[in-house]
Amino acid sequence: MMVSYFNLDSNKQIYFASDLHLGAPNHNESRERELLFCNWLDDIRNNAQALYIVGDLFDFWFEYKHVVPKGFVRILGKLADMSDSGVSLYFFPGNHDLWVRDYLINEIGFKMCKEPVIHSWNKHRFYICHGDGLGPGDIGYKIIKKVFLFKPFQWAFRLIHPDIGIGFASWLSRGSRARTGEKDLIKVAKERELLYQYACAESENIVIDTWIFGHRHLPMAETLPNGKQFINLGDWIVHKSWASFSAKEGVVLNK
Repeated sequence: MMVSYFNLDSNKQIYFASDLHLGAPNHNESRERELLFCNWLDDIRNNAQALYIVGDLFDFWFEYKHVVPKGFVRILGKLADMSDSGVSLYFFPGNHDLWVRDYLINEIGFKMCKEPVIHSWNKHRFYICHGDGLGPGDIGYKIIKKVFLFKPFQWAFRLIHPDIGIGFASWLSRGSRARTGEKDLIKVAKERELLYQYACAESENIVIDTWIFGHRHLPMAETLPNGKQFINLGDWIVHKSWASFSAKEGVVLNK
């Protein structure tokens, strides 16, 4: 995997957040969460050099040729304004918003990352991805994900009228999150965490200083057997957690 190299300004920071699931479980709770995140964006924008949205910004997202899901204008406006001011924005499609296409690239200014990336900031190497489908087990989901990413399947879904397609898929997405939400919040021994196992195995093949994932809604900061960092960003549904990196403080998980 190629490494992208960046220099971090001495007075700037890099920020990471994931799993807002905007749109769920209902309009009012989603709006409250959206406003909190917008306030956080206001707080960080003056010293942010880059922001990574590490998956599941939306509880469901699908782009038709001329239609996108309505709503989310506050957060999209804030993000577009940050991009226009020079902040680098990176978007990692999660399992709930994996059907993004080019709308967020063209309108917001996101750099789309549909595969894991290795980004080196001041020679500190980050491995970054949402994390769904990685690690051992979970065969059923891995098969379903391949189906969802199958181009003919997406083409067929696009033939459904948006009022029906988006409504039905949003209902399924909310149900999926509800079914897994409690499980996501249960802390288990780190050796049983699938993403931790994945980082342990892959760290034998590539040199990484900090592994950063979303997907698992429980914020975690652990140390791998080789002494490197493992971070799960948690979520903005329960924890309002996020991570930052600066030349002075290194990587910090805020929860």
